[in-house]
Amino acid sequence: MDIKTKVQGVDPNVQPRDIDGISAKAANIYEALAIISKRSQQLSVELKRELNNKLEEFAVSSETIEEISENKEQIEISKFYERLPNPSIIALEEFIRGDIAHRYVEKEIED
Repeated sequence: MDIKTKVQGVDPNVQPRDIDGISAKAANIYEALAIISKRSQQLSVELKRELNNKLEEFAVSSETIEEISENKEQIEISKFYERLPNPSIIALEEFIRGDIAHRYVEKEIED
């Protein structure tokens, strides 16, 4: 799924949330925060990779100080990513909507 569709309608500003509502979707608030934090880290890596891939299109193999020029498309792409909500806010919205699937990894007991 594209990042533009993921953040559609997500307010980039931090807002107060109902802790009881968040913790009701997990065993407790700490588990909910661990799930949100893990998803936030995944989103952060995904966003960085996506931005780098888009900016690589503009990379010039032999850059010298004289050859560096402003590219309006590159600037617009950078500004778009700067205006995106923080990955933690996106992850929290996904968790509240129920878009995050989580499971427990059982440890194997060796005999």
